[in-house]
Order: sequence, then C-alpha cells, then structure tokens
Amino acid sequence: MAEIIIPGPQGRIEARYTEPPYPGAPIALILHPHPKAGGTMQDPITIMLYQLFEKHGFGVLRYNSRGVGRSQGAYDQGIGELEDAAYVLDYLENLSESPRFVWCAGYSFGAWITLQLLMRRPEIDGFLAISPPANHYDLSFLAPCPASGLIVAGDKDTIASPEDVERALTKVRVQKGQKVDRAKVAGANHFYQDKREELIAVCEEYLLRRLAEAEQELRAEADEDSGADVVVEDEDFED
Repeated sequence: MAEIIIPGPQGRIEARYTEPPYPGAPIALILHPHPKAGGTMQDPITIMLYQLFEKHGFGVLRYNSRGVGRSQGAYDQGIGELEDAAYVLDYLENLSESPRFVWCAGYSFGAWITLQLLMRRPEIDGFLAISPPANHYDLSFLAPCPASGLIVAGDKDTIASPEDVERALTKVRVQKGQKVDRAKVAGANHFYQDKREELIAVCEEYLLRRLAEAEQELRAEADEDSGADVVVEDEDFED
C-alpha cells in the first residue's frame, strides 16, 4: 500500500493505494463516512472494505474527501464530495491497465456518494453500500439503478434503519439484468460495534459470488466465441 497525493478539483487529495496485482486486474474505490461526523479514510470499516478488495486481487484506492486530513478544500454538502469521487475514479482507472471489473464501496455518507456515483459512471460493475442514511438523503435518484450491488444495514441501526432503507428502495427500479440485494447484520448498530467481522463476512460472501458468476459468464462467452460451424462438403462420386 502506498501513500499518494492526487491533484484534485480543489487541490491535493490524500489517498492510499494498492496497485493491481497483474495487468487487467479489477479495481475498487472505497468512500469514507461523513466528514462532519469525523469520517476519514482511516475509519475502521473503510479500512476493512479496502482490505477485503485487496485480499481478492483488486487494485484498491481510498482517499480523504475535500477538507479531510491533508486533502484541500472544504465540505460541500455532498456536491463537491461527489465531484471528488468521480475525479478519483478517473485517476484510479488511469493508473490501471484495462481493469476487468470496476467496483465501488462506501459506508454511511460514503454509501450515499457511492450510489450517486454509479448513476453517473456506467463502467461500474458492482457496489457495496453499507448503511446508506436513507432517512437523511433521498435515494430516488436510483432510477433505474444501472448496476447490481449489495446494500447492508444493521438491524439495530437507529441512524439508517433497515426499514428506512427498504422504504426508500420500494421506489427504486433497476435496469434489466441487474439486481440490488439487501442484507442485515443481526445486532449491529450504525457503527457495527462488535459486529464488523460479521459485516465484512456478508460483504465478502456477496463479492465472491459476484466474481464467480462473472467468471462463469466470461467462460461461457469464450466457449461460444471459440465454437465454429463445421461444414462437411459432400464428396463427388462417379457412378
């Protein structure tokens, strides 16, 4: 993992980056919780999401949004933070060599930014949205949701309850062939105190399932491409 500085829209952006382990490896961008609530890229759940993707062969980047840590600028009500996310995703893609898949993951406020980002970036193949604060932010912009992903909430969360998330998602449609899965972590509050390992296990199970499905699809496509029609010509026989 390397410490890097990205020249962002409002000045430098402080980041941590793990290079893809091979050319064409998948990449993932990780977004931290609300800056005004102390959210930084050093948040424990943000780090654990980073390590999850790193463990499974992704190039990964997490960063401090504007005004956080050594990143320049000031909090901008989510507007500038979305601009930062899009800019950093461009930067991450430019560091990579034709990534096989592009994922985005975020926690709390970072989950809300993640969901907005995927609406603007069709190259995003999958997402993990941990406890999006559906009671504070409208999710109706997911219309329709362009990629499959997982939304997780703790069933004891009083800040972003599963009921609020489910209520928000009743209005959300998805594009054909895509699916938004939901999961709950039993006994978990918004901060997943004593439940972080369970949270990451849920995320890992989903990620591995999606990667396995993608491999199967790629293998099936390769088999179809390699198959060729065999033409048998009739031989001419003389009487």
